[in-house]
Amino acid sequence: MASFEPFELPGDRIRLLTRLLVTIEMDIVPLTTQGVAAGNKVFGAALLRKSDLGLVLAETNNETANPLWHGEIQCLKSFYELEDRPGTDELIFLSTHEPCSLCLSAITWAGFDNFFYLFSHESSRDSFAIPHDLRIPGEVFGLGDGRYNRSNAYWSCWSIRNEIDRLDDLERKLLLARVERLDKLYETLSEIYQESKSVLTIPLP
Repeated sequence: MASFEPFELPGDRIRLLTRLLVTIEMDIVPLTTQGVAAGNKVFGAALLRKSDLGLVLAETNNETANPLWHGEIQCLKSFYELEDRPGTDELIFLSTHEPCSLCLSAITWAGFDNFFYLFSHESSRDSFAIPHDLRIPGEVFGLGDGRYNRSNAYWSCWSIRNEIDRLDDLERKLLLARVERLDKLYETLSEIYQESKSVLTIPLP
C-alpha cells in the first residue's frame, strides 16, 4: 500500500480557515446557485494550493448530467481535465459538505492527503433533508453510525466548524459571523432545491 505523509495544519489557522470560508462564499456559492436552479443538489468543492492558498478551481454538484457527478467528483473531473495541473500533494481539498462514501473513495483514489468541510453528514440529513450520506454506509457497509477514520494512511480531514471552536474568543467570533452568513445562504439554496425534488430525475434526490 502506498504511504503518504500526513498533512499538517499550518500554524496560521485564522488565515487558512478564513480563506476556506471565503472560497465557499465567493467561488463555490455562485456556481451552486446556478446548479440548484438547474435541479442539482447544494454540494460543492474547490482545490487550493497549499503554498499560498490560491484557488485552482471550484465546482458544484452536476447530478442532472450524471448521478455520479457529486460536487467533489465534478471537481476532480475538472481537475484532471486541466492541461497544466499541480500534483495532488500540493493541494488542499475543500468540500462544502462532509463527503459521502463515493466522494471519500474518490478523494482517496485521486491521491489527496487532506480535505476540509463545513457541513457535517448530520447537517446534510437534518438541515438539508438529504439522508443518503449517512444512510448508505449503514445499508451497504453496515456502518450504522457512518463513522470513518478521519486520520488514516491516506489522508486526514478536518471540520471547519470544529477548528473554529478551538480558536480564541475574538478570532472565533469573527469567523462565526462568516459561518452564519453561509448558513443562511445554504438554507436558501436548500429550500430552492427541496421545492424542485418532485420533478427531478436524479436517482437519489
